[in-house]
Amino acid sequence: MSGSPTPHLAARFISKSFAGVQALRKVSFDLNGGEVHAIIGENGAGKSTLIKIMTGAVKADSGEIAVSGRIVPEMDPATARALGIAAIYQQPSLFPDLTVAENIALALESGHPFRRVRWRERNQRAAELLRRVGGGTDPRRQVSSLSMPEQQMVEIAKAIGANAKVLIMDEPTASLMHRETETLFGVIASLRREGVGIVYISHRLEEVSSIADRITVLRDGETVATFQRAEASRQQLIALIAGRTDVGSFANREIRDGEVVLELRGLSSRGGLRNIHLALKAGEILGVAGLVGSGRTRLAKALFGLAPADSGDILLRGRFVHIGSPEDAIRLGIGYVPEDRRQHGVILDMPISANVSLANMKRVSRHGFLHPSEEQHLAEQYRERLRIKASSVDADTSTLSGGNQQKVALARWLAIDPLVLILDEPTQGVDIGAKSEIHKLIVELASGGVAILMISSELEEILAISDRIAVMHGGAIRGILPREQATQENILSLALEDRIA
Repeated sequence: MSGSPTPHLAARFISKSFAGVQALRKVSFDLNGGEVHAIIGENGAGKSTLIKIMTGAVKADSGEIAVSGRIVPEMDPATARALGIAAIYQQPSLFPDLTVAENIALALESGHPFRRVRWRERNQRAAELLRRVGGGTDPRRQVSSLSMPEQQMVEIAKAIGANAKVLIMDEPTASLMHRETETLFGVIASLRREGVGIVYISHRLEEVSSIADRITVLRDGETVATFQRAEASRQQLIALIAGRTDVGSFANREIRDGEVVLELRGLSSRGGLRNIHLALKAGEILGVAGLVGSGRTRLAKALFGLAPADSGDILLRGRFVHIGSPEDAIRLGIGYVPEDRRQHGVILDMPISANVSLANMKRVSRHGFLHPSEEQHLAEQYRERLRIKASSVDADTSTLSGGNQQKVALARWLAIDPLVLILDEPTQGVDIGAKSEIHKLIVELASGGVAILMISSELEEILAISDRIAVMHGGAIRGILPREQATQENILSLALEDRIA
């Protein structure tokens, strides 16, 4: 009579503290071959610390790690890779100045200083791995030119190419639309059939419930529960994660009939925008949906002057304006929270106060000299207004959770009193509680008269708080759906449209 299978990976009674703060307290977790075991919990619950310990990036204070039944006395990144453990983190760890193929080669190739590079074979292997994960990225492209979702696909291709036995995925669908997510799930299903064990971390409870075999909930550094996916409903999961169930929809909120603040007439660019016509009203939340590469972020960058349009007109409150740089956009009252908050949204090594004032230095300086007391006062206002959880506004932004970092990024642009606020993936990678707070904040801003353009890959989010939804494909707007016509099916039918309108 055979016993239970030996887990591919087991963490037993893991504890870890940082500067006196207990990040993990006797947490146990195991993963079988061919299994998807999800870890869920709010930011700060201990998920990231646990996976860093399992990959050797951080050393536990106590407890043990076992791989295929054998205890690993000293786990470090090199040992983890040798044992077949690979991780795909929420923030891609790619070299921006190298090509896609070169980044993949760095992870997979070995050799000596005199080895000749076979470029054709390298590019072909990279292309094959990218096709396997459903990515059509040219392996010769420089990584700095890729969007966040495209970078995520490269990371997944790297891990698959390494023939990992244990694959840790940290928010792998955070910036993917429905089709890319379905493709990823197909890759996961294939890996499971090959016996790969997958640790799956996500804040999207619907996909966790659909893909995971088992679910472990962490809260405040401790294991709350481990169970089969069929044993808990979404509401039960929320209660286990946060002890509350107030994540709701704002679809019934009253829509204000405000003035047209921003109007686009035939906006086009060599970067991929094609004849964009759009009107955004004061107090309106206009959602922008579309697949990866549909032009959503290109539109945001054009409106903020990061990648100016080549033709077409932009009108602000009925007046023709030129936006050739972010400085122009800020002067006109346009704010932009980008999708990659850690790289472009906030400066992690700067305190909260400096991040908040960065876009409006005139407000906290006199005659070219910074007034620290005014900067701190401004930051305190937004710390209280946005309920930013921090010891003080002097704390480095890097010490905050993902949700609170996103609030700091929002505070920077609220400090300019914007007419138009562009939000690109505003809740990407934040937990259920923080997402609910950010949604409430967005609705409050709209109710106060701010015109909001919100880009999101998460259809549930788009449907929950948008007044209208513009769907993009191939750099063009395929249709704009009023709230009463907005369904997942209608959005996807436009987003997947291959015919040129």
